Amino acid sequence: MSTLFLIIGSTFLISFIAFVGMLVLFLKEKLLNEILLILVAFSAGALMGGSFLHLLPEVILKSIDIEIFWWVLAGFIFFFLMEKVLQWHHCHKTKHAHSFGYMNLIGDAIHNFTDGLIIAASFIANIPLGIATTIVIAAHEIPQEIGDFGVLIYSGFKKFRALILNFIVALIIVIGGLTGYFISAYIEQSTFFLLPLAAGGFIYIAASDLIPEIRKEAEVKKSFLIFVMFLIGILVMWIVRFL
Repeated sequence: MSTLFLIIGSTFLISFIAFVGMLVLFLKEKLLNEILLILVAFSAGALMGGSFLHLLPEVILKSIDIEIFWWVLAGFIFFFLMEKVLQWHHCHKTKHAHSFGYMNLIGDAIHNFTDGLIIAASFIANIPLGIATTIVIAAHEIPQEIGDFGVLIYSGFKKFRALILNFIVALIIVIGGLTGYFISAYIEQSTFFLLPLAAGGFIYIAASDLIPEIRKEAEVKKSFLIFVMFLIGILVMWIVRFL
């Protein structure tokens, strides 16, 4: 099975996660919030596991260059900066709700393109790493797409239009995957900066966005379940290493 086929197939599968946003239409808000928190916990574990058990070991095994860790730090800083730049409008959302929805789509498009580049770089390095990275990104996309769909509805889009726009933006991950594949054909060492950049970004998302959310749960039983789901996310990434 060719690397290009795997990249296209994986990115297309992830793009269809956009339709999970329809859950917002059928689930009660209380139940949806509880499910989201469990998904966020799993996603946080998968992101951390993917970074420390797959992306970083892969690059370190092939290179002892200390600059790898500068690229990890650069990824962390880049995702921090991207989040700040693309979310500047949040404080104005009540006055410009519709533009808030469009800004959310633009931010999601950039995010999806970056994810496509990361998936391509991972499959080019080796197939198990590509599979692991796809799982990590898919785990993160599920709660994110539910949130994105809710944002579009809040900003004034009709439900059907919101669903279609969300899917179109999700398809940009395929463009990112194809771009990453053809860039790698001309830039031999592209994986050695894309993978640590991705690791830094994943660590930022997990540590800055997701873990703070799951830490807010005060009830002991729910907190325990959330922690277990976090560990399961890491465990899944560990298991994928043996595929």
